[in-house]
Amino acid sequence: QQLLSARPLGERLCSAEEATAGSGTYTRHGFIFSSLAGCLEKRSEDSGLPVVSVVRDAESQLLPDVGAVVTCKVCSINSRFAKVHILYVGSTPLKSTFRGTIRREDIRATEKDKVEVYKSFRPGDIVLAKVISLGDAQSNYLLSTAENELGVVVARSEAGVQMVPISWCEMQCPRTHTKDFRKVARVQPQFLQT
Repeated sequence: QQLLSARPLGERLCSAEEATAGSGTYTRHGFIFSSLAGCLEKRSEDSGLPVVSVVRDAESQLLPDVGAVVTCKVCSINSRFAKVHILYVGSTPLKSTFRGTIRREDIRATEKDKVEVYKSFRPGDIVLAKVISLGDAQSNYLLSTAENELGVVVARSEAGVQMVPISWCEMQCPRTHTKDFRKVARVQPQFLQT
């Protein structure tokens, strides 16, 4: 299956002898035309003729790109890195899950050698991070929280209550007043996901 370049509405795509009309297309006078603006997709079918369809741009998958700010959820941590699932790119929710890794050395900009992963993130935390390199075969993106605006934005305490940031490295449970270490984001209002 290959995704080809964007096509305007009503463009003649190919002869009806070369392919079968799929979604987002129609056949007229022996040719296949696009019935909506979007990306041309050609899928080869076992039965012989490939199927051409046009996918609306909004439906085509948005991918995290280097430099993009993403919202992710921490799945697991160890002494070297935190594993996360990327949920949003900017404010756009992703249709499928992308995995990411925040390495210990990419958590903070200063005193990198003193950083401890478990004092920065916990599983279940919602974190703002920046993509620093694209994924490998396992679609694992490398992420960084080294800027002040990046880091944990939502964390729950052991009591299950949403914690309140009290400094750049601590959050507190409003119910039990227990403090936990986190790499806290100084959140810019446009990134707040409710």
